[in-house]
Amino acid sequence: MTPSAGTSPSAARAVIDLAEDAPDAPATGSDLLTLGRRIRHFRTARSMTLEQLGAAVGSTASQLSLVENGHREPRLTLLQSIAGALSVRLPDLLAPEPPSHRAALEIALDQAQRSALYASIALPAVRPGKGLSLEALEALVGLHRELARRADAAIATPEEARRVNTALRRWMRERDNYLPEIEDAAEDALRTAGYTSGALTHRGVARMAEHLGFTLIHVDDLPHSTRTVTDLANGRIYLPPASIPGGHGLRSLALQAIAHRVLGHERPRSYADFLRQRIEINYFAAACLMPRAAAVRFLTEAKRTKDLAVEDFRDAFGVTHEAAAQRMTNLLTSHLGIRLHFLRAGDDGALYKGYENDGVGFATDGTGAIEGQLVCRQWAARMAFSRRDRTTEYHQYTDTPTGTYWCTTQTGSGSGGAFSISVGVPFSAAKWFRGRETTTRTTSQCPAPSCCRRPDETLETRWAPHAWPSAALHAHILAPLPSGTFPGVDESEVYAFLDKHARP
Repeated sequence: MTPSAGTSPSAARAVIDLAEDAPDAPATGSDLLTLGRRIRHFRTARSMTLEQLGAAVGSTASQLSLVENGHREPRLTLLQSIAGALSVRLPDLLAPEPPSHRAALEIALDQAQRSALYASIALPAVRPGKGLSLEALEALVGLHRELARRADAAIATPEEARRVNTALRRWMRERDNYLPEIEDAAEDALRTAGYTSGALTHRGVARMAEHLGFTLIHVDDLPHSTRTVTDLANGRIYLPPASIPGGHGLRSLALQAIAHRVLGHERPRSYADFLRQRIEINYFAAACLMPRAAAVRFLTEAKRTKDLAVEDFRDAFGVTHEAAAQRMTNLLTSHLGIRLHFLRAGDDGALYKGYENDGVGFATDGTGAIEGQLVCRQWAARMAFSRRDRTTEYHQYTDTPTGTYWCTTQTGSGSGGAFSISVGVPFSAAKWFRGRETTTRTTSQCPAPSCCRRPDETLETRWAPHAWPSAALHAHILAPLPSGTFPGVDESEVYAFLDKHARP
């Protein structure tokens, strides 16, 4: 089914959502505790002790105490006997609502004290007995809720980002980096803009926004922590100034803002949800700037003439080299049967982005994350920096433990320093690409330390006792993000910005 406004495609959500309970799933701890409290409520209302109820239903007081405290799930026959002894209907006993406000607080306190978060603090549990006043119960439950809120807000950390990003990357790899639901949504949106062929114009993007009831407005005072801001109340999408260098980026930013509406995104429920939405809007923007039908026609013809090149694909649709390379990962396998890999690496060898379904294999940390790991010095992604002339693409074959790969690499520079963009394929697929005739060839034995990680023995002997380097840390990997509904965003600044621009 093609997604439309208000309907979010499943896309990558399956990898990060918790599995839903099956219809016949056993009762949860919360369900059992509510049931136990309802039994206790009706028992005390009839002035019955546990011993008296046990005698009436053929059980022991200790067994009934476990049921009332949510530690044991009673059989249906026992529940029927309890309902009869308490003169209540079985549906009333099984109702999901706590029997009273105090019972609801007791259940909430019990759940909070059973959580891993509370266990990590190593404090004793508080028993909500009769001697604990209602006010004390409310204060304790309130404190636990605030503790949980702060813990949830604090998960926007590099560690959480790497964990979720790894799960999403693996999920996308299983699908060859191709999401047909979002492709369909992008084609529908393009039709509304009257797109026919070639590069998508700024005016075309504006028409897409107008169809959704939004106006694109360029401002020079966007909040520092944002790329765009959408005013849902007044139908406005605020973008950076139209005159900024590299105007192609403005189309992408506008399309990403539009994507939230087209894909029916709601406020992120978690950091994982936030990152999933980022992946989806980036995919949607790429699918609009390089539409599936037109892009596949272009790539298919280039393959037919054995002249596939990232630079030609880039120029045909007026996008960045990186955007073209990443878009090829969406389409080459799904439509042309070519498996490949993609890298963005810094000139220090750190991997910033990566994708592969051709078995090339990236270095990973203990969690499986590739971000921040060092690329082998023999790979094209790093060898390209050794050239004097970096204006053209660099081509290279690399023999690795998993096979021989051909790669094409383009270097560039940005605010974060120099970087390289690489697309590579197994040796057997190199015949489809321009640059396959290169005679440049290297050998990589990574992850073996002897390849490029282990220092020269003579130099190590000489300098190890005397060297004390100060590492240049990757701030984007180590810095925690400000907490909030949208991690990394200064909400106070955003609300003040919207209020300012909403005034007549």
